[in-house]
Amino acid sequence: MISLDDAVTARLETHGLKFELLVDPELADKMRHGEDLDIEDVVAAMYVYENASRGDKSPDEDLIKAFKTTDFTEIAKHIILKGEIHLTTEQRRHLIEEKRRRVITFIARNAVNPQTGLPHPVMRIEMALDQVRINYDPFKSVDDLVKEAVKALRPILPIRFEERRIAAKFPMDFAARAYAAISGAAYVTMDKNEWQNDGSWICVVTIPAGMQEEFFNLANAAAKGDAQLKILE
Repeated sequence: MISLDDAVTARLETHGLKFELLVDPELADKMRHGEDLDIEDVVAAMYVYENASRGDKSPDEDLIKAFKTTDFTEIAKHIILKGEIHLTTEQRRHLIEEKRRRVITFIARNAVNPQTGLPHPVMRIEMALDQVRINYDPFKSVDDLVKEAVKALRPILPIRFEERRIAAKFPMDFAARAYAAISGAAYVTMDKNEWQNDGSWICVVTIPAGMQEEFFNLANAAAKGDAQLKILE
């Protein structure tokens, strides 16, 4: 749980009422982009406020009116996913730099120069991104930022993403877990998805070539090492 001093306000206005939480900005951002986190790790206090700066808590009747429940976890997730997160200048700067670093890392790992077939050096990518002046919105996903960055880079930097197609099969005991993990991975494109009569699950996916090891780790973790994986030509 983040300290109150480092927390920021997540705010949602609905049904003519205002609701606020005190949250960890980085973990709240991860939750907004699909990570399954324990709400107790994300918030600084297990309270819904009508005014967090004054410490005024929302009455139960307001929670029921707006959310039809008083369950804190359910309400907190709704506020984080649907509301606005208010950052300090330093927190915004930190999140922007983190997103910038992740965009550069992703491009360096997954893109090549089509003229040589070799990856671009990190420094070259950094200099090109500085030249095109990307706006790193701290609340946009890395996937969206990469798409914007590559579109802006192409006029000044020859760039192409290599891909891999991988077939995978998971036994019945791990099929549901594997489906959730793989279908929820932002870098995975599902080309084929079939449930078998014996309860197993098979799929064919397309991923960036640089994410192959990460995908294999994801699949084997979901199946406790019992995944059948094959790279397709």
